[in-house]
Amino acid sequence: MADKKTILKTTARVIATLVVVAIAGVLAWFAWQHYVYAPWTRDARVQADVINIAPEVSGTVTRVAVADDSYVHAGDLLFKIQPIRFQHRIQEARANLESARARRAYARANARRLERLPPGGVSTQDLQQAQSNAQEAVAAVAQYQAQLAQAQQDLDWATVTAPATGYVTHLQLDEGDYATEGTSALTIVDVETFRVIGYFEETKLANLAVGDPVDIELMAGDTHLNGHVASIGRGIAIDNFAPGERNLPNVNPVFQWVRLAQRVPVTIVFDKRPATLPLSVGLTATVRVRPDQDDDHDTMETTAPGALRWNDMRGTQLEDKPAR
Repeated sequence: MADKKTILKTTARVIATLVVVAIAGVLAWFAWQHYVYAPWTRDARVQADVINIAPEVSGTVTRVAVADDSYVHAGDLLFKIQPIRFQHRIQEARANLESARARRAYARANARRLERLPPGGVSTQDLQQAQSNAQEAVAAVAQYQAQLAQAQQDLDWATVTAPATGYVTHLQLDEGDYATEGTSALTIVDVETFRVIGYFEETKLANLAVGDPVDIELMAGDTHLNGHVASIGRGIAIDNFAPGERNLPNVNPVFQWVRLAQRVPVTIVFDKRPATLPLSVGLTATVRVRPDQDDDHDTMETTAPGALRWNDMRGTQLEDKPAR
């Protein structure tokens, strides 16, 4: 009797142990699938088009119409450069143009007069010289017209306006400063281009496609937003492609046995930008793609080549490859 109880206890313990091990194995499998293959990542950043504003002409700044972190609309005044120098150039160019037109009229009249003289009335050299002077006068008029147009353009460039709607940041300009042509004076973050760039491991790319809905969780304010996949990066840098001696590939002789999955940038756009949370470039986010809930994007997936899932696209490429 005691032996039977001992056997039952031992069997129960073995069964309990096996059940626990089986549950642990199932949980480990789900955890592996989630962390290795599920299309989500905590390595995501908020990005936007960042426009560096640099003047096209140099000069003293007479007015700065914006402040750091201020909101501007496309076409709003940013700053002005002293216009007197450019106004004088316009007057000078107009005067030169009028003088060139007068010389052109005289050269043309002189050439026509010599052409009407009877044979022997003028030497061939003098006639050719007059015709050449007329052509040079025409070219001079065109040259001064271009100078006038450039002077007017420089005057317009002395007034710098916003090329896009967004926020002014990194303002490095005060009234009285000397602005140098081509040197960045401030930056505008285009609010219409806010997006999230998620860096997904290559093992997860097979489970996402362009158009898939995405849950976006910003670390700032623990905010949850919705978006969708807009594009998938088609290339990342490879160290072995760096040029070496005699422009040959510089191949690393050391091969790591532990192979880490490469990360590929995936662009995610907001379905609706948050109304209360101000977005900033560089904010951290966690993104989760929901590939099984993309019914609204069926049309996009069938028409856009970039919307093909990686497995489908690879299959298509293999089918298109001619048989040997």
